[in-house]
Amino acid sequence: MSPIRQNLQAITATIVATTQESGRQPDAVRLLAVSKTFGPEAVQEAVAAGQRAFGENYLQEGLDKIRALNDAGAPALEWHFIGPIQSNKTRPIAEHFAWVHTVEREKIAARLSEQRPAGMAPLQICLQVNISGEASKSGVAPEEVAALAHKVATLPNLTLRGLMAIPEPAVEFAQQRAAFARLRALYEQLRADGLALDTLSMGMSADMRAAIFEGATIVRVGSAIFGARNYNKA
Repeated sequence: MSPIRQNLQAITATIVATTQESGRQPDAVRLLAVSKTFGPEAVQEAVAAGQRAFGENYLQEGLDKIRALNDAGAPALEWHFIGPIQSNKTRPIAEHFAWVHTVEREKIAARLSEQRPAGMAPLQICLQVNISGEASKSGVAPEEVAALAHKVATLPNLTLRGLMAIPEPAVEFAQQRAAFARLRALYEQLRADGLALDTLSMGMSADMRAAIFEGATIVRVGSAIFGARNYNKA
């Protein structure tokens, strides 16, 4: 059995056990395999193990992988863009990805809406929130989320699904949960305000369990599946 297959089985078992431990249904959480810096062959291994949803941070790398997997005759895969978005990169994102987790400005959302090709399903959108207030992190400020969400929800060719965050790293489980709880509170407030949201994209390899306890519906896991990254290859 390949290491990637073994890792996927272990992560899936952890997700199921944690959902049950937190009183949630075993299928309440989807696994997004974050394949940045790993080549198409690693994605192929994950596909062979049954994984179908993949997250990419770097646009050109992601596009190259999408083409390579298509050329290799891979089954239908769901590609999520989870990296920073520059205005001049919105068109290829709108054309090739099913989900975008990192919308933080109305301008970017409007461009994605305008550039989504006719005939394609609406682009599934999460707003990225800077939940820990870090100067180095992307994301809309928590107090500005509601205004942005209500604007994005009106745009054609997009479906606003929920919120995403990458909190400040924390070692203690309680600290990890506290950051995710703040994001969940924002999400619940938006739902109370009438937005039909169903997605909390939060939790990575190091804090996935805390995120699941706080209501994550998508966890973004990379190194625990594919191994340590070599960013010199990115």
